[in-house]
Amino acid sequence: MKNVLIIEDDPEIVRLLEIHLIDLGCNIHKAGNGPLGLQMAMDGNLDLIILDIMLPGMDGIEVCKKIRGNNIDSPIMMLTAKSEEIDKVLGLEIGADDYLTKPFSIREFIARVKAIFRRQQISVETDSQLKENTNLVFDNLTVNIELRKVQLNGKKIDLSPKEFELLALLCSNPGRSYEREKLLKMIWGYDFKGYEHTVNSHINRLRSKIEPDMGQPKFILTTWGIGYKFNEEL
Repeated sequence: MKNVLIIEDDPEIVRLLEIHLIDLGCNIHKAGNGPLGLQMAMDGNLDLIILDIMLPGMDGIEVCKKIRGNNIDSPIMMLTAKSEEIDKVLGLEIGADDYLTKPFSIREFIARVKAIFRRQQISVETDSQLKENTNLVFDNLTVNIELRKVQLNGKKIDLSPKEFELLALLCSNPGRSYEREKLLKMIWGYDFKGYEHTVNSHINRLRSKIEPDMGQPKFILTTWGIGYKFNEEL
C-alpha cells in the first residue's frame, strides 16, 4: 500500500483527492498548513507528497525546499491556483517531481499519480540491476548507487535527490550523450517542453559540488548541440 501525504488547506480538494487515492489503494495522511505538513513529511516514509503552494503558516515552495534540504526524496506533486510559468519552473527547480495547476481534471491527476508510482518501480528495478556494480569510482570521485552516497577526495558530498539521479544516470553510462529533453523525461518523469533550462540549472549545481574547475569540467561534459555526458576517459 502506498503512503500519500496531502498538504492542502481546501477541505473540498482534500476530500476529492482522498477518495480517488483510496481507490488506487493508497493510505492517506493529511495536513492543512505548511508547518504541520513539513513535520509529517519529515516523520513519515512516504511514497508521494501532494503539496499546495498557497498554504497558511508556510507556503509550499518553502515546504518543498525544506523537505529536499533534509534529503527526503519522496516524490512531490505541487498544486497551485496560479498559472504563471515562473511558479512551475521554480517548483521543478527546487525539487518537485510534477506540477498541476488548479482547476485540473481528476483523470489527469490520477494519470500523473500512476506515472509517479510506475517511475518509482522502474527506479527500484534499476537500482537492483546496479547492485553488482554499486560502487563506481572515477579518479577522486566515488558514487555508491545503492546507498545514494557521493564522495570527492574522501569527503561526503551532499546532493539533492535530482542531482544524485542525474549523476547516477550519467556516470553509470560513461560516454553516452543525453539530450536535455531526454534527461527531463528520465529524471523528472514527464515531457516538460520548454523547461530544458531546469536540466541546465541542476547540472550547474551538480558541477559546482563535484568539479574542481567549473570552467573546464572534468566529470560532466557538455556535448555541444546535444546535451551532457559523463567523461568516459576517467
